[in-house]
Amino acid sequence: MFPVLETELKQTLSDPYEDFMYHHLQYYGYFKAHRGALPNAAAHQRVGKNSPRRMLSGSFGERDDLISSTLEKEKLLFSLPWSSPLLRSKQLLYNELNEVNPRLREPRELFSFLSSKGPLQPPRWPIECEVIKENIHHIEWVPPQPEYFYQPTGNEKIPEIVGEEQGTVVYQLDSVPTEGSYFTSSRVGGKRGIIKELAVTLQGPEDNTLLFESRFESGNLQKAVKVGTYEYELTLRTDLYTNKHTQWFYFRVQNTRKNVTYRFTITNLLKPKSLYAVGMKPLMYSQVDATTYNIGWRREGSDIKYCKSSTEDGQQPFYCLTWTIQFAHDQDTCFFAHFYPYTYTDLQCYLFSVANNPIQSKFCKLRALCRSLAGNTVYLLTITNPSRTPQEAAAKKAVVLSARVHPGESNGSWTMKGFLDFILSNSPDAQLLRDIFIFKVVPMLNPDGVIVGNYRCSLAGRDLNRHYKTILKESFPCIWYTKNMIKRVLDEREILLYCDFHGHSRKNNIFLYGCNTKDCQHWLHERVFPLMLSKNAPDKFSFRSCNFKVQKSKEGTGRVVMWRMGILNSYTLETTFGGSTLGNKRDTHFTIDDLKSVGYHVCDTLLDFCDPDQSKFTQCLKELKELLQLDIHKKFSKLGHVDLDGSWSDIPLSDIESSTSGSDSSFSDGLPVHLQNIADELNPKKTVRKKQRKKQLQTRKQRNERYQKNYLRRGLKSTEDTPERAQFDSTLSKQPTFMKTSESFSSSIMRNERMRLKQTQVAGRDKGTSLEPPLTSLASAKNKDRIQSEKTSFSASCSPKKGSCSSLAPAPDLKPPWPRSRCPDARRDHATVVVHSSLHIFTYP
Repeated sequence: MFPVLETELKQTLSDPYEDFMYHHLQYYGYFKAHRGALPNAAAHQRVGKNSPRRMLSGSFGERDDLISSTLEKEKLLFSLPWSSPLLRSKQLLYNELNEVNPRLREPRELFSFLSSKGPLQPPRWPIECEVIKENIHHIEWVPPQPEYFYQPTGNEKIPEIVGEEQGTVVYQLDSVPTEGSYFTSSRVGGKRGIIKELAVTLQGPEDNTLLFESRFESGNLQKAVKVGTYEYELTLRTDLYTNKHTQWFYFRVQNTRKNVTYRFTITNLLKPKSLYAVGMKPLMYSQVDATTYNIGWRREGSDIKYCKSSTEDGQQPFYCLTWTIQFAHDQDTCFFAHFYPYTYTDLQCYLFSVANNPIQSKFCKLRALCRSLAGNTVYLLTITNPSRTPQEAAAKKAVVLSARVHPGESNGSWTMKGFLDFILSNSPDAQLLRDIFIFKVVPMLNPDGVIVGNYRCSLAGRDLNRHYKTILKESFPCIWYTKNMIKRVLDEREILLYCDFHGHSRKNNIFLYGCNTKDCQHWLHERVFPLMLSKNAPDKFSFRSCNFKVQKSKEGTGRVVMWRMGILNSYTLETTFGGSTLGNKRDTHFTIDDLKSVGYHVCDTLLDFCDPDQSKFTQCLKELKELLQLDIHKKFSKLGHVDLDGSWSDIPLSDIESSTSGSDSSFSDGLPVHLQNIADELNPKKTVRKKQRKKQLQTRKQRNERYQKNYLRRGLKSTEDTPERAQFDSTLSKQPTFMKTSESFSSSIMRNERMRLKQTQVAGRDKGTSLEPPLTSLASAKNKDRIQSEKTSFSASCSPKKGSCSSLAPAPDLKPPWPRSRCPDARRDHATVVVHSSLHIFTYP
């Protein structure tokens, strides 16, 4: 009756083992009889008289006597898919009577470890790494009093590096992979075999040698050398499979003695500048204080000095950090860290709580974006309220946030945690954001680096934030899949904002790096969000520290790549390892709560940025234009010979701003040899091209001279006045007398230059001389543009507090001038903000 269905059922119901043996024996010529003669491998299974298998076998020619009519055969064929255990759907529910229930069962959980029934997924380590079998956990704690910067006295001791030749090695890691080797495989628990005890063996209770350890998640310490009774020299491990990037440290000491001054000196740091030189203190955690007094990480240390080391490796100079400390307890277990640690396990615990929250899991969907090089899961969170109609869902814009592409910048994770705490809460503002946006969040882009304690790189031995253009999906899966995800989102909807959370080790406060747009319609629009953020967090965020210059060395960063993909508001959020120099928090270290509050302020600013009432946006644009005019006048007046003929808005913004070379940037080292060969195979066109002769790199002085030369030549041409020019003239007329004087002085200089240029041109025609006007360097002017006496402020409504503060953000006692009502046209019937008892995030200003 239904031959196709009968054939399919025959194939489906055949015993797998019987079918395999039948074909196997026939292939080798050991069995030539009919298939029915083969003994049934499943004969031991009990088959009842009314079994569907027996009835089906008879209905296809062997037991036709069991089915008397065609109608019964049809009924059987339709009933078999529901009753046969071999054909049952795993998605349909069956009752106790083995009858089908017409509804689907709940889909299986994507991650078994995010279920309350199973444990968390343990991290995977490279097989070269030894890992101790201890769970390291720290409590969260906020100090009741501000932790002020260390004030140098000038009498700090400059350490003399002794080394292991005159000291005693008390701790040293073995077989650490460095440059020249590369990642091959990973496993849970790292290296196989018995974990050796690397610390020295104490000779008795009177032995006061400290016991060091760093073979735990995010730990980093290569070697410890005892050079005095209570003095130790420490060597940090470089990022795995590299020979550089030593900044992050995190290690444990045991067998302490109280009321004794210990000195620790880290000897192989690579950065010539550090916040430790301007008052930053290391972090310490005492296990006794945590257990007894519920006290967590706190800033400790005296006699802090950051200076150039007396030892070098022959290739690059080393810098050392030294500090002294007194422990409060005997026989305590203490930890030291560069910043508050936030491990991969910490993230999984947080996501575990979200996945098991019956309310949050309705609007926060957790998925695996990909697996890292070592096989650790890279998570993707999609956060939005369910839409009532398809049209409403399609109208939502997207916001993409990510963190920890640099594993040693744990402040990015704490900022991300503050953002997630707020956006997943029941606050009316959070609900409104979920109503109008779809948030795509990658909370940890480089889990491998976080696990092994790297500062900058992944297990590929390269900085992922310089390889967003990569075509090597297998070698850089985290950023490849992130970029691919963003491309898919862009195909569906507009991405209003992209922001990557980072940390900064050489500048205080919080600031953003963006990208200058060349579109006249959106001129200065990329600076509105940072300016709004500075108004909402005036004691933390420094607008003056923001930079929007796109440098060639940063073309592979997430910020620039996403901007070139069409995201206008593409940023890198930099949070300092130190603290604030602004407002009420001046000269104090940032705490965990301070970093979490930044995540809240990002949400708060996003609401201001997308408010249907554009008065806030317009006000910020107006202030930005005024600030830019003042910056242009300030920089050009320092040159002393430049006239501002023509439109000031025609001047490229990249010429006004300094570079971001002061950022925590690392130039791309290119691909390792084993990956370069793969890249050449995937992209053969590059190998066919003729090698072009490299242009000789110019110094900054040469670039400035070339720019000024071109500008002087443009000044010789007559230009027409524009509305911007008129606006600029009116602005200059309001400036102080010294600015007018400098302008007139520069105009006279310019007139003299024109006369001299004309004479040079006439003489040059006869003598063939080149046109080379005298030029002054812009470099010195760029280094002086933040002098306190010349600092300018925002408009009167947002003027900052006077002092040595280096930001143009408003003073903390001044609130933003706009009303705090949120998106009145976009709101549904939301109530006023209610403080949630379980989320302290709402106590922030």
